[in-house]
Amino acid sequence: MKTPLAARLDKIQPFHVMAVLARAHELERQGRSIIHMEIGEPDFPTASGIVRAAVRAIEAGHTHYLPALGLPELRERIAGSYPPGARPAAGRVVVTPGASGALQLIFAALLNPGDQVLMTDPGYPCNRHFVSLFEGEARAILVDARTEYQLDAALVRKHWTARTVAVLLSSPSNPTGTLVSEEHMAEIVAAVRELGGRLIVDEIYGGLTYGVEAKTVLAHSQDVFVVNSFSKYYGMTGWRVGWLVTPEVYSSAIDKLAQNIFIATGTPSQYGALAAFKPQVEKELRRRVQIFRERRDYLLPALRDLGFDIPVTPQGAFYFYADCTRFTTDSQQFALDLLERSGVAVTPGLDFGVNQPECYIRFSYATTLANLQEGVRRLRAYLA
Repeated sequence: MKTPLAARLDKIQPFHVMAVLARAHELERQGRSIIHMEIGEPDFPTASGIVRAAVRAIEAGHTHYLPALGLPELRERIAGSYPPGARPAAGRVVVTPGASGALQLIFAALLNPGDQVLMTDPGYPCNRHFVSLFEGEARAILVDARTEYQLDAALVRKHWTARTVAVLLSSPSNPTGTLVSEEHMAEIVAAVRELGGRLIVDEIYGGLTYGVEAKTVLAHSQDVFVVNSFSKYYGMTGWRVGWLVTPEVYSSAIDKLAQNIFIATGTPSQYGALAAFKPQVEKELRRRVQIFRERRDYLLPALRDLGFDIPVTPQGAFYFYADCTRFTTDSQQFALDLLERSGVAVTPGLDFGVNQPECYIRFSYATTLANLQEGVRRLRAYLA
C-alpha cells in the first residue's frame, strides 16, 4: 500500500544530533563513559518548590482542562514578572505547551502560503521548520561575528521583500549564546514597523545571562510577539509549559487557534509554573545562573586554548558555537569520531542551518564542572 506524505515534509529535517545522541546512549549501554556536551537542557532537577506545587495540585483534583489561554492566576503572574515600563496586560499573555506551542500559534495566525519570515542562520532549527509547517518560507540571513551572530536593522532592510511579513529574533540565541543589543533592538523594532511587518522575539533564555541583563523587547514596543518558556531558566523542560505575549489585535485569533490546536496546556504543569515565581524558588534559580556562569568562564578559555575559534564571548544561554576548521572540514564526521574515540558528545553545525555548518560544532555547558573538565581533558588527548 502506498504511504502518502505531505510535500511539506521535504522541508522539515530531523535533528542531526540525534544520531550522535543515539550512538552515545548505545555506547553507555556498553559500559562506556560519555561526557554529554550536546544536550540543550539544564542538568539541574526542577526546583523542589515547583514539584511540590504540582503534586499538591494533582492531589487537590486540579487535573481537568483549563481555559485555552491558560490558568488566569498564572497569566497574571507572568505579566507581573515584567518590569513596570514593559509590563503587558495579563489578557495578552497566553500559556502554551512550551515555546514551540507559542511559535506554532504565532505562525498559524500570521502566515499565508509563500509568506516569508526573516531569521538568522545559524539559528534554532525548529524555527524554520515551524514556518514550513504553515506553508511559509524561512528566509535565512547569514550572520557572523561582525554582528555577534544577530540581525541588525540594516540586514532586515536589505533582505526584506514584497513577501516578507515578519522577522524572528532570538536573544539570547541558540546556538551562539549572543544577545541583540538594546540599540539594535530599538532600531529593528522601528524598521519592522516602518516596513509593515511583525516582529517576533524569542526570549526563552532571558534569565540565563552573565554580567548583563537581557531586557525584554516589550521595553521598546508592546506591538510585538514575545515568546518565552519555563524550560530553560526555570528548569522545567519536560513539563512543556511556556508562554507568549501577543499584540492586542491578535488576541482573539490566538485564542481560537489555541482552542483548536491544543485545547489547553497541561494543568499540573501550570500549577507548578505558578510556584516558579515564589521567592524561595527564585533564589534557587539565581544560584543556578551563577553556576552556569562559572561553567562558561571555565570552558570558554579552555576551548580557545585547544584551538577552537570562538570570536564572540556569549553573554547568555549555555552554548558555544565553535569554529573547528583548524581540525576538520566535516563537523558531522568530527562529532561522530570524537564520540567514538574519546567519549565526548557534541552537536554538529548541520543542525543550525546552511551557513558553513561543516565548520562549526556546538558545545553545551549544561553539565557539571567536573564533567566539563573531564571533557576538556579528553578533547586535548583526542586533538593531540
